[in-house]
Amino acid sequence: MVKFAHVSKNFGDIKALQDISFTVEKGEFVFITGPSGAGKTTLLKLILREILPNSGQIIFDGRDIVNLPEKSIPYLRQKIGVVFQDYKVINERTVKENVEVPLAVAGINQDEWEARVNQVLKLIGLDKRSKLFPLQLSGGELQRVSLARALVINPKLILADEPTGNLDWETADAIMDLFEKINKEGKTVIMATHNKHVVEKLKKRVIHINEGKLVGHGEKRKLKVKVEEV
Repeated sequence: MVKFAHVSKNFGDIKALQDISFTVEKGEFVFITGPSGAGKTTLLKLILREILPNSGQIIFDGRDIVNLPEKSIPYLRQKIGVVFQDYKVINERTVKENVEVPLAVAGINQDEWEARVNQVLKLIGLDKRSKLFPLQLSGGELQRVSLARALVINPKLILADEPTGNLDWETADAIMDLFEKINKEGKTVIMATHNKHVVEKLKKRVIHINEGKLVGHGEKRKLKVKVEEV
């Protein structure tokens, strides 16, 4: 599904990623861990083709996305759902309207919108709050909206960047249960986090990065690396 082969990325004199190689198989749930500034978000941006590496190869869904033509990037992103730490919802639109935005961007036939939106809102437990606005929701509910928006385009891959960073533990726990449910239904999930409790709860495979280098790679229970307490 996703393969990094000797990938490096610099921002001026800053070496954000150095010679990173790993593979994520279809249907896997993988954590990218490491302290703030380790290179986790850079790695996700590379998968999204928001930025390009200085060297190395990145394969997604059988295609080399480093050399992907500009015109093909929107089609690449239609296969990827993204969940952000800060939700990125539109305050002037209802829950339902927020979830419809990716469908409009992807050019999905409007006749399909209602069924798709209703399906994902029911999945994440917000079907009874579809007419509310973001300012009427809790942090956990806002993150559910973000997750629904990622799922509504039926992506092959879910990228999550610190999705529990702004949530209390009880709410974060519920959100992680949703991610695990989605993964069990067949979605590949790559989640960047430095939350020790989140990683220990799910016990998925971990790729640990520190100062731009891959310093640990394997099962969580076998991997002797430090994940920050938060």
